Amino acid sequence: MTVLNVMAQQAVVDKLRGETSRTIKKDTDTTVWKWKQGGLLSFNLSQGSLSNWAAGGDDFSLSVSSYFNYFFFYRNGRHSWDNNIDMNIGYVQTTSLGSRKNDDRFDFLSKYGYKMDSVGKWYVSGLFNFRSQFFDGYTYPNGNPVFSSSVLSPAYLILSAGFDYKHSDKFSIFLSPLTSRTVIVMNQFLSDQGQYGVDSGKHTQAQLGAFATINYNNTFKKMLTYKGRVDLFSNYLLNPQNINFFMTNQLACKISKYFSVTYSLDMIYDDTVDLFGPNGTSPALQVKSLVGISFLKPLNVKKK
Repeated sequence: MTVLNVMAQQAVVDKLRGETSRTIKKDTDTTVWKWKQGGLLSFNLSQGSLSNWAAGGDDFSLSVSSYFNYFFFYRNGRHSWDNNIDMNIGYVQTTSLGSRKNDDRFDFLSKYGYKMDSVGKWYVSGLFNFRSQFFDGYTYPNGNPVFSSSVLSPAYLILSAGFDYKHSDKFSIFLSPLTSRTVIVMNQFLSDQGQYGVDSGKHTQAQLGAFATINYNNTFKKMLTYKGRVDLFSNYLLNPQNINFFMTNQLACKISKYFSVTYSLDMIYDDTVDLFGPNGTSPALQVKSLVGISFLKPLNVKKK
């Protein structure tokens, strides 16, 4: 019996020694993949109702918002191709205000780069960006709806050549001294008003300027996910000192497998968008902020 016990203990010791001394295989997925794709789907629904509530408020309110992101990246030698799609749709219904859209965006960004040297992080790059919305939009300067936007009204088309600094798949800075930006207003009513800097009666305006975009995304401790982007554009042909500014942020903190606390913050400044102020004729910083508890479903990341 003693001999058997000694042999069993020795077998366990040998097994543990083998486990601890074996070579650990490094995860090389980040260096060998050519295609990488994935994304995120978020859906938020909130509802409230009041009855004989002394503190006041709307008798009924319903808010629905959704966010969809999909990306696909390509890496092969010195070649790099990044593609990203963002879509936002939001709707709110209240007793006093009726139904209103509170979020609406479609954004596609594609960026190709060729690494300037085999070990560096700078690329000679070209960029394509298209941004618009899906549905009609309204402002409410005096509580009354004023038609202000629609599908392809406005839309922004950017073609840019420049240099891209890629610190990693999580962070990049693209700089371009030569960028073509086309503003599109297809709706005839908005076109006749000369909105979004397009001459009255026309549907497009071509701009030439300098462009920069900063992108960052990361997941911290598998609980907190952040995705952000800042775009800056200076039009050489008209008031180049007035910088057009666009920023979007998405922050999610996981509280269970599929539910997260989410916060989004978007800001836009464009001095050609003169829909604000007391008379609805002045430019202003546009700010959209949404917070809620959302169903959050990461789309499986695939590498090949």
